[in-house]
Amino acid sequence: MQIRPLYDRVIVKRIETQRTTASGIVIPDSAAEKPEQGEIVAVGSGRLLQDGTLRPLQLEVGDRVLFGKYAGQTVKVDGEELLVMREEDVMGVLEADAGTTRKAA
Repeated sequence: MQIRPLYDRVIVKRIETQRTTASGIVIPDSAAEKPEQGEIVAVGSGRLLQDGTLRPLQLEVGDRVLFGKYAGQTVKVDGEELLVMREEDVMGVLEADAGTTRKAA
């Protein structure tokens, strides 16, 4: 089954990372907080403005995003937990930094 969000909503799949302490102890998922990063799985058609025009979303499928701890509504589709949220609930897009290796001056 697929889910298609309407208007300015997006579907986000949380990015689960295995957490370990500095000494190497693995923290189980039940004890760890849910991650606040995810990947956009589907996007709606855009935001409907007051004049009737449709503004396309800035987010695209595959974007890695940062969102608030309590953002969105959790739904289960085919046993997979997904978040449905508005585009405005997304705080930012995580981008791979091409200039991470700077030369010292």
